[in-house]
Amino acid sequence: MNKVVQGVVGLGLLCISAAPAVAATNISKLPVVTQELVAPPFVPKHDQVAKGGPKVVKIRMETIEKLVDVAPDGTKMWALTFNGTVPGPLIVVHQDDYVELTLVNPKTSSMSHNVDFHAATGALGGAGLTLVAPGEDVVLRWKAIKPGVFVYHCAPGGTMIPFHVISGMNGAIMVLPRDGLKDAKGKAVRYDRAYYIGEQDLYLPKGADGKFKTYGSPAEGMHEMLELSKGLIPTHVVFNGAVGALTGDNALKAKVGEKVLFIHSQANRDSRPHLIGGHGDLVWQGGSFADTPITNQETWFVPGGAAVAALYEFKQPGLYVYLSHNLIEAVLLGAAAHMNVEGKWDDDLMIQLKKPNENSTPAMDH
Repeated sequence: MNKVVQGVVGLGLLCISAAPAVAATNISKLPVVTQELVAPPFVPKHDQVAKGGPKVVKIRMETIEKLVDVAPDGTKMWALTFNGTVPGPLIVVHQDDYVELTLVNPKTSSMSHNVDFHAATGALGGAGLTLVAPGEDVVLRWKAIKPGVFVYHCAPGGTMIPFHVISGMNGAIMVLPRDGLKDAKGKAVRYDRAYYIGEQDLYLPKGADGKFKTYGSPAEGMHEMLELSKGLIPTHVVFNGAVGALTGDNALKAKVGEKVLFIHSQANRDSRPHLIGGHGDLVWQGGSFADTPITNQETWFVPGGAAVAALYEFKQPGLYVYLSHNLIEAVLLGAAAHMNVEGKWDDDLMIQLKKPNENSTPAMDH
């Protein structure tokens, strides 16, 4: 049995058909570009409006298994990753471009890996065609016909699907309309900065001493992690792989007057992003750029297995907190990020008319 069939059997979706494959479009004359992927929350260099016709966009991702820090208390987990980060890197293309992925699974890996692209059109999102054992690589090409932001994740089959996803093996792709984004009135809108926030739920078992366990390999902790995950109560809910990953020196940055596009994904659970002190000026529900964005949202919804884009123009300087507005998850489990915005304060928008007794003013804990 070949690996494609094995992958499909693992998902319980095997269908046998004698129908011949339709020949791929001849794209030999299309321009070819290589996109250099970068670690989140940053996004690769890209044009907001496409230049010329469709292109073949080549990307390379390596499946890396590594022990990572999850919290300042020394909690660690074996992360299964694309390119060594949780989440994997954001990919950016335009509608009707072709994505040509080279997926490399190093010989040092202990498991097989693949990619299911929610943006792709075809059985299993390419998962059955990208399954690679340690020491192998594969090349897949697919056409990005749906504009929006979408999740991708590893889906090797059976119980390995949830295990790989809750171990961090997910990311997102943004497929921009060729003529760029439009606001609620159909006018062109551009962003000055873009950040990718991948939300991750973790299920890390504790030992008899009450401390989170550290395992010697990914497989060693798999059974206990999956058993714990059946309760659907995560031990951590984090942005970009760890508690505090986007705070302090790693806080996001912007300036007053800048429009910032937030791309937020959650491969496994629902989420409710909220920007304290700001709003979603434009929010593309379900991540679809083909639909009119909704406006002036205080909190927006990210369904599990999806990504959503929200744009906000910052009007005041200072510290902003971007978090899940399940405040238990944000404050107690880690789903929060900081944003430092530079600029001049506008007293017309907010002013303190009377100060409290300075001797009794408590400090806020963000």
